Amino acid sequence: MNRRAWLKAASGGLLSLPLAACGLDLMASSGDSLTIYTCRPEAISEGVIAAFERSHPRWRGKVRLLTMGAQDVVARVGAEAARPQADVWWGGTQQQFEQGVADQLLTPAPRDVIEPVPAEYRGADDLWLGEMRVVQVIFYNPEMLTPEQAPADWDDLVSPDYRGDILIRDVASSGTMRGIYCAMIWRVGQPGDDPGPGYEWLRRLDANTKAYTANPTDLYLRVHRQEAAISLWNLQDTLIQRELGMSMTPVIPASGAPMLADGVGKIRNGPNSEGADDFLRFLMSAETQQGLADDFFQYPTVDLVRTPSWLEEFDVREMPVDWTEINRHQEEWFTYWAEHIQGRG
Repeated sequence: MNRRAWLKAASGGLLSLPLAACGLDLMASSGDSLTIYTCRPEAISEGVIAAFERSHPRWRGKVRLLTMGAQDVVARVGAEAARPQADVWWGGTQQQFEQGVADQLLTPAPRDVIEPVPAEYRGADDLWLGEMRVVQVIFYNPEMLTPEQAPADWDDLVSPDYRGDILIRDVASSGTMRGIYCAMIWRVGQPGDDPGPGYEWLRRLDANTKAYTANPTDLYLRVHRQEAAISLWNLQDTLIQRELGMSMTPVIPASGAPMLADGVGKIRNGPNSEGADDFLRFLMSAETQQGLADDFFQYPTVDLVRTPSWLEEFDVREMPVDWTEINRHQEEWFTYWAEHIQGRG
């Protein structure tokens, strides 16, 4: 099966799952079922779960998946801390997982899962692991703009030439967008570590923004339908949507792309510790990560046997970003943006 067929089969197979996400709360969590909270795209998560169940017959029909926004996962795991309902937290930024560490929501995975992950992609006390590096990019609709007309770097986005041409995913519930916005504040504010220039940059971006969309699917469809030509997102999801037929062309910004570590963690005192370990071993195995890199455009943190062919299309350059410093300020920065900038352009 070619990549496009696999993606379509995975994203279209929701009804064949043992339990649809919307029915999660109808069953009580127990050691007989494995519950995973995720913000990963369904085209990926559904395929991984199906492969996990095939390779682990013991869990066939017992994996329950709830998909929501990255920030919603943080809130839900935190709200359930006294009586955890899930076993695995799959997907989210470094900042979100470090919040989980601070709130004592996580417990370490087995050492054989941890060791292959480079130390720079592990959380405090190895309480979460970076599964992949998320390359933050610009994308545009090629039916509306030529490559020469499309923005080539971050600062192009705040040019008056693009007023009303940008759609942005609702920032409050998106780890990707929070990461991009915080990276822009940090970038513009150097070397004095002053958020003021970054706020002004975001104010200019807001002036060019036509709308903030409710969710990623809404964003993809509205750009594809030519409601606006440009957006910001991550490389993996953009390539997946392009493969599925969406009119989306990614641009690696000339000054570099911020790279977030997208993580996975084992929930502390979850109802099924053994099942969580089995899933984490499967997900972080060399075979699974190679398959995700080859077929789902994933940029893993672990070493691969071979470089995926799709990477040859891109000159992926990382923007140096101090995520530790960003993590210290992100709530302050985001609160200011939400209260003083969003929708006021």
